Amino acid sequence: MAIELERYQGLLDSLGSQAEEVLRAAWDEATRSFSPRGLEEVYLRSAASLAALGRGSDLVVSFLQHAPALARELGEDAVRDLVAASVAFFSKTSASVIAELIATSPRAAERLGDLELFRSYLGLIDQLLGLAPRGVRGLLDHLDVLLAQLTLSGLTRWALWGAQVHKVDFEAQQRYFALESPDALAMLQQQRRGLLFVDVQRRLQAYLRALWGRDFFLRPESADPQTAAVVRPFIDGFVVHLPDAYDDTDGVGGPISALEQYRAAAAHAAAHQVATTHAVARAERSRLEELVVGILEDARVERAAIAAFPGLAALWARFHVVDLAADDPSSLVARLVRSLLVGCDTEAHPWVREACEHARVLDELGGAEAAAALPELARTLIDAARRFGVELDQVDSRAVLPSYRDDNRYVFERDEAIRAQAANLDLAPSQVRKYVSVMEMINEVDVPSAGDDAEEIWVLATEFFRDGEAESVNAQEGREPPPVEVHYPEWDYQVQLERPSWTTVLERRGPLGSLEEAEAILAKHRPLLGRMRRIMEALAPEGVQRLRKQEEGEELDINAAVDFAVDLRRAEEPDLRVMVRTRRIVRDLAFLLLIDTSESTNDQVLGADVTVIELAREATLLLAESINRVGDPFAVHGFDSNGRHAVEYVRYKDFDERFGDEARARVAGMTGQLSTRMGAAIRHAGAHLARQPQRRRLLLVLTDGEPADNDVRDPQYLRADARRAVEELARAGISTFCLSLDPRADQYVARIFGPTGFIVLDNVARLPERLPLLYAALTRS
Repeated sequence: MAIELERYQGLLDSLGSQAEEVLRAAWDEATRSFSPRGLEEVYLRSAASLAALGRGSDLVVSFLQHAPALARELGEDAVRDLVAASVAFFSKTSASVIAELIATSPRAAERLGDLELFRSYLGLIDQLLGLAPRGVRGLLDHLDVLLAQLTLSGLTRWALWGAQVHKVDFEAQQRYFALESPDALAMLQQQRRGLLFVDVQRRLQAYLRALWGRDFFLRPESADPQTAAVVRPFIDGFVVHLPDAYDDTDGVGGPISALEQYRAAAAHAAAHQVATTHAVARAERSRLEELVVGILEDARVERAAIAAFPGLAALWARFHVVDLAADDPSSLVARLVRSLLVGCDTEAHPWVREACEHARVLDELGGAEAAAALPELARTLIDAARRFGVELDQVDSRAVLPSYRDDNRYVFERDEAIRAQAANLDLAPSQVRKYVSVMEMINEVDVPSAGDDAEEIWVLATEFFRDGEAESVNAQEGREPPPVEVHYPEWDYQVQLERPSWTTVLERRGPLGSLEEAEAILAKHRPLLGRMRRIMEALAPEGVQRLRKQEEGEELDINAAVDFAVDLRRAEEPDLRVMVRTRRIVRDLAFLLLIDTSESTNDQVLGADVTVIELAREATLLLAESINRVGDPFAVHGFDSNGRHAVEYVRYKDFDERFGDEARARVAGMTGQLSTRMGAAIRHAGAHLARQPQRRRLLLVLTDGEPADNDVRDPQYLRADARRAVEELARAGISTFCLSLDPRADQYVARIFGPTGFIVLDNVARLPERLPLLYAALTRS
């Protein structure tokens, strides 16, 4: 961290000592949230710009602390917009209010879930600073409560109403925005919506992935603050836009919940993206023709989805509430829409029956053929309506289409436009990690100015040493190679399906710590090391064992041969086992210690002046020294996580690496940070063990708490995934055991590792002594 910050020393000096200290604390999160270019151009330069305004350090400190979280939620553009708005607000309010705006921006971004909505939110703050500047602080102080109950449009109506009503009464204005007045609570209740999109977004994405096995991009769309009307879903490029809130509504067979409306709308839009592969040309099409084409294509993609997932039929059918007795044009079109989904009965209107028969032709056509046939089929249905006296020109599309269906702009969007939108997506280029030979590395032109944004990173499979130099090239450069990304699935216990490639493991080598500290630990526990050496050597002594009285072997067993001859003389059935077989006894075992290095390991052990991570370092060094004397191949790895996209997996000692000074220094450099996404780490450790040729393979997980991460709220979710990972390793022939330091582990650890697959260590201070003994017990022959 310090090496990278040195590049920006000039900027650091301009921030001041307090801001620099905060920056160093937030630097790790910032490097994960911003791109290498955005780290300097957006994060650091924005902080320097805010510092140059001369309004105190609180503003800069707030930005340094909270900008990474905002970038992680909505991207770097959201940070740019926030800084631009903050600078613009300087002439309208105090620095403390702007600092509060910056501090609450990650929460606003999380609840709004869309960059455009976040920009509208900043616009609302700008309006309020002009209408009711004394109420802005109260709104920001209670933003969690407000956004937990209101959409952005509802928040806008609530805020603007209070600003207008209490325009000249400043005391009442402050009470209103602080939620201390009856009219504020009454207006809040009035503007509340049933179910907010941000509360179900992850569930909807998992729902669609469970159906189609692919990701869909879902974004909220806010209603007009003036009308408060619910917007119709729509698809723009590759993004599905759904209303930011739904209320319960009436449907066929009873009320339809808001969650069912979200599922129906998301499933219909996803069916379009899967089945509508070719657009219908919009040129020279009347509004009526576009309406009929949309109705036919909606029915076609829904029938295709129902053929694969029959349960969708019951979900969508509940929204088709029609009056079967009415015969006005709008009612007839609504009946046609329903009949195309659930089937046409024999008593239907003649035009509806004829239209259903024509529409069934589309089921046999693919995307390109259907797109070509739709306009002509639409004209056929319109001509048939005229023959039966149905005036389709009078039909209001908003009245005949069920609320879950999108506005069909996707049906008429040309392929060229879709491809253009895909090409303009702001995706960071992936960095290629390329393994090359020594000669390729030597002959390639060196680029000293290449930074972290280089397109290719060249790596040697082994360390390269120049002539006469003791240090490798990598060691001289002083930089570790970038992390290796590996994707793993994750088990969702609620839908009982795996989410493919859901987590990203970032594997890297552990940083070097103090070798003197490692040697001091070993010297401190030298008597214990002596006892452990004797225990390890007695586990399964290697050597040669002669097995007598075998049916097959390398030489004759003289005593058995004599007994064989005696039995023949006595006319008894002889024992045919007359050979001696020689067996070499070796410890055929590969062992991996996986250490939880989350933030909680920095806590102090109860009743001792030492932290959990310090005890883990001591125990790991003692165990590694003990195993090293026996000769078992072993590895020491650690893990922590910062959401599903950043499960950090750190290798302190590998199987093919000698446990020498470098490995000891890496163990001594072990630190604790972030969270504990255990399932992905167990899968990656299992992948390392699966490559070992030994017959027995053992994974020992050392943890001080249950699985948890900052992007998961359900405590059962990661527990179920970790249990699934343990089961996967068991099927691969890898044994998993857990040593837990959590006194509350009995509540969950058995469900993850099984009733006999764990031990809870009550006295954490004895970890350095107990860990090697546990290894001896688990590997005893």
